[in-house]
Amino acid sequence: MKNNQTEPKNIDEYIASFPKDVQWILEKIRRTISKAEPAAEETIKYKMPTFTLKGNLVYFAAFKKHIGFYPGSKDVRKKFKALSTYEGQEGSLKFPLERPIPYDLIGRIVKFRAEENLKKLEAEKRK
Repeated sequence: MKNNQTEPKNIDEYIASFPKDVQWILEKIRRTISKAEPAAEETIKYKMPTFTLKGNLVYFAAFKKHIGFYPGSKDVRKKFKALSTYEGQEGSLKFPLERPIPYDLIGRIVKFRAEENLKKLEAEKRK
């Protein structure tokens, strides 16, 4: 994958910096996240596409041999048994490019993370 020295301004710019076959995967991940949580907002953080909803929701990034997916929650691993197949370092998931991307799993993770963020917000309001 390309090693961009400058941070992309938006997700469109990020996706456009990759080969067409990877662009297609990244765009489908983007649509999957948006469909799972339509209220989520797109941004770039840490030079990666990021979706937020009352806090960070999920990040994703393309690498030479995989897509990195970062749900940002330790509870995601407890909730989804299928994640052990995709385990990366420090809470990240690795979706190898030579295997089908688990879009359905991505959608379920996004819904779970949205619920977590909203519950956290409600709990903070009660304090």
